[in-house]
Amino acid sequence: MESSLPLPDPNISFDQENPLHPAAVRYLANTPQGKSCCLIDNTGRHLPEQDCRDILDALIENQLFGFRTLSAQGGDTIDLARRESSHIQIGEQLYRLIVYRYEARIENF
Repeated sequence: MESSLPLPDPNISFDQENPLHPAAVRYLANTPQGKSCCLIDNTGRHLPEQDCRDILDALIENQLFGFRTLSAQGGDTIDLARRESSHIQIGEQLYRLIVYRYEARIENF
């Protein structure tokens, strides 16, 4: 039988399992509504600053920060602790992008 990695425990907090890296870089901005928002490069690799700023600008332009009236799964309730994830490619590397209400993180796989 082939060995496989154990499945993650759904009872463990994502934030506890994925703390901010000591070398995390934070890029700050404001939404059109004047709310502070940020993108955190939590890879420990110091991704190119312009790429990170372009991603942050795109998140703002697409209004991905703030409250969402629909969940990613199509529900019609507002989730105050929402966390949505996606994938993003920078250079030749693929990362996960996690968007909270007013914060987004770029994480390693």
